[in-house]
Amino acid sequence: MEENKTLSTTYNPKDFEERLYKNWEENKYFTPEVDKSKKPFTIIMPPPNITGKLHLGHAIDNTLQDILIRTKRMQGYSTLWLPGQDHASIATEVKVENELLKQGLKKKEMGREAFLEKVWDWTDEYREKIRLQLKKMGVSADFSRESFTMDENLNKAVRHVFVKLYEEGLIYQGNRITNWCPKCETALSDAEIEYSEKEGSFWHIKYPVVGSDEFLEIATTRPETMLGDTAVAVNPKDERYSHLVGKKLILPLVGKEIPIVADDYVDLEFGTGAVKITPAHDPNDYEVGKRHNLPQVKVLNDKGIINELGGKYEGLDRYEARKAIVKDLEKEGYLVKIKPHAHNVGCHDRCNTVVEPMISKQWYVKMESLAKPAIDTVKEKNVKFVPERFEKTYFNWMENIQDWCISRQLWWGHRIPVWYCSCGEIICSEEAPSKCPKCGGTKLEQETDVLDTWFSSALWPFSTLGWPNKTDDLDYFYPTSVLVTGYDIIFFWVARMIFSGLHNMKEIPFETVLMHGIVRDSDGKKMSKSLGNGVDPLDVIDEYGADALRFMLVSGNAPGNDIRYYPEKVESARNFANKIWNASRFIMMNLDRDLMEKYKDEKDYTLADKWILSRLNTVIKEITDNIDKFELGMALQKIYDFMWNELCDWYIELVKPVFYGEDEKQKGIAYNVLYTVLTSGLKLLHPVMPFITEEIFTHLVLDEKSITVSKWPEYNEMLHDEKAEEDMAFIIEAIKTLRNVRAEMNVPPSRKAKIIAYVAEEAKNAFQSGTTYFEKLASASEVEFIESKDNLPENLVAVVVKGGELFMPLLDLVDKEKELERLNKEKEKLEKEIDRVEKKLSNERFVAKAPEDVVNEEKAKGEKYKEMLEAVLSRIESLNK
Repeated sequence: MEENKTLSTTYNPKDFEERLYKNWEENKYFTPEVDKSKKPFTIIMPPPNITGKLHLGHAIDNTLQDILIRTKRMQGYSTLWLPGQDHASIATEVKVENELLKQGLKKKEMGREAFLEKVWDWTDEYREKIRLQLKKMGVSADFSRESFTMDENLNKAVRHVFVKLYEEGLIYQGNRITNWCPKCETALSDAEIEYSEKEGSFWHIKYPVVGSDEFLEIATTRPETMLGDTAVAVNPKDERYSHLVGKKLILPLVGKEIPIVADDYVDLEFGTGAVKITPAHDPNDYEVGKRHNLPQVKVLNDKGIINELGGKYEGLDRYEARKAIVKDLEKEGYLVKIKPHAHNVGCHDRCNTVVEPMISKQWYVKMESLAKPAIDTVKEKNVKFVPERFEKTYFNWMENIQDWCISRQLWWGHRIPVWYCSCGEIICSEEAPSKCPKCGGTKLEQETDVLDTWFSSALWPFSTLGWPNKTDDLDYFYPTSVLVTGYDIIFFWVARMIFSGLHNMKEIPFETVLMHGIVRDSDGKKMSKSLGNGVDPLDVIDEYGADALRFMLVSGNAPGNDIRYYPEKVESARNFANKIWNASRFIMMNLDRDLMEKYKDEKDYTLADKWILSRLNTVIKEITDNIDKFELGMALQKIYDFMWNELCDWYIELVKPVFYGEDEKQKGIAYNVLYTVLTSGLKLLHPVMPFITEEIFTHLVLDEKSITVSKWPEYNEMLHDEKAEEDMAFIIEAIKTLRNVRAEMNVPPSRKAKIIAYVAEEAKNAFQSGTTYFEKLASASEVEFIESKDNLPENLVAVVVKGGELFMPLLDLVDKEKELERLNKEKEKLEKEIDRVEKKLSNERFVAKAPEDVVNEEKAKGEKYKEMLEAVLSRIESLNK
């Protein structure tokens, strides 16, 4: 037989992480085949933007996906985890433009084609960086199928969908209010706006009523937009102004007359109850304007500068105009007062410019008919949200959805497949037309706008699999199984993928949406460059290894909840890895494979053997169930507890006497049990900590190439032994208690002492079976069982344990006063527990509302504490004689 391969003496992730990943790639373990004999399991990776390096948000997102993929791969599924990147139109364009400015190059002076060449250079560089970062994290994605939203096949899918929606009458061009960035000169999506509270002002202005001495007082935070006012609105129920509805006002500084209209939009309780209406510069005013057929007067150009409709203020920046207008209002007696006002201000998340709502001609998707089936499919649970509470966010947005502005005034992105002819004909086509179908002209100009990045991202689950072509991958791997993403993009991305999948594929894009939270710093603050509290995952990996980072991100993680990053938790994870490493090394150094082979079919198990095999089977069942329910943090906690506490701290120590004994058969059995438990434990841990488990596994298991493609452990009912688990629980608790008592009394482990056991019948067999364990782990010279306490010798230390009492003649070695002090502390502790239980049981609301088994459990606890207290009091009395 082959000899044991040995692990290095110290655990150092740098020694093997890169080597193992290369081996996985070379063997194509992550590249699945279309295999109709296997069930597919598919995850399409949320594509990170090519705007920079990955952060901890990407790390947690990909770690959770990797856990699911690695588990399903080991369970025999044909698993596809398809990676890719998003071109991120506006974010990338801003980044590249800023880089070029440092070199003295301006985008518009370069021209579109030259600028796009620079963006493609950036793309190639950052896609490679992202790819390497993902591999460092250990993601088992299939990079042979990697996609990019600007790849030609994905571009084809985008054009196909645009033309299809256009021909169906679901895409149209119109003048509507959009979020506009005056610096980048483009429309923005809601996802590209960050809101923060800023100190501002309410300017109260008088609008004179035509033909009277009356006036209406309005309050505004944007006085510069008054140049585009076309009405003032009041609530129809507001008796203060009912006599004025239908009359005209004079617009201050401009001098034109505008009407007073009645509209339910106006809040009677807010401000003065009169609202200036500027349909071209406010989304709510735009809707009021449509209801009352008001003109739309746009007074700002695309740079946020007052245009020719602004009279004397033409050419002023919006903030310069504000100052000038306020000054003139005050000069001419229209300014009533200025009140401080804190309000939320939206800024472009890339350049931090305050967003200007303004009317502009854009391309839109009609959403009503697309939204309804997407709402119904989630209500019918065809797509499930985990946790379910996020359905509310989804429904809230989808049921109030507005038409989607899909055009952006940028150069980088999917150019809208529309061409204009001088004859006025508009041609929408997947391929560039050679001539106008109406007049035959050949001088056609393509639309200069590109599509919103989310338009291509909405197609991600099926465009990455080859659609609109009918590919084998699309047929086999779609619909995908799970989408793992942050809760902050439910409406921007998740919802759009659902309605896009239903409309284009006639199928849901994924069965489950697993939501995770944000990784915050240790104080609970969101990580950001401005705060300087961000953490680079690669720095953490360099110091602690990828496994420790992954462990930290999953530990204590519940679906949908934010987590905090603590360096101490990463250190703790590395300590766990070190513990597993050293324990595995010890086991491998002691395994005798010849004896293992000779006694591989023997089942003459000790209590410890039965216990650890039963516990292993319990955790296999529970962990598999946890992963199926996406309770990944719970699954990790269970494998951690099993590997650290039960395997390393207990079972290995319990079987050491067998290692050093003469019983060949017991050695062979113990080796096989250890081998089984360690290999199964490594497999359960592998999805979270792939590198260390692979390194140990390939040294331990000589007839398999990789843990990555090994078989996931399965529950074996034959090995479930509840009695062994109960008996071992008696012994472990007793040994812990004995050790604690000896430690409190400063008795060194080398000073062995006899143990006299007075235990109940239910625990007697356990204690008798565990005699050798007490001798080895509790420094017992021998264990004697007694039926009565009547003739106990004097000067014994009493230890109350579950199932009875243990006595040791330690008082010959220790101070009697210290023992009394210890017992009195135990007495106080038990009295507090009894008091707590009695208060709980005397609470009528608790007894009435709690399940019967919970109430009975509290009663049982109370009885147990009373028995233990009685034993402690008896011992105190005997020592005081």
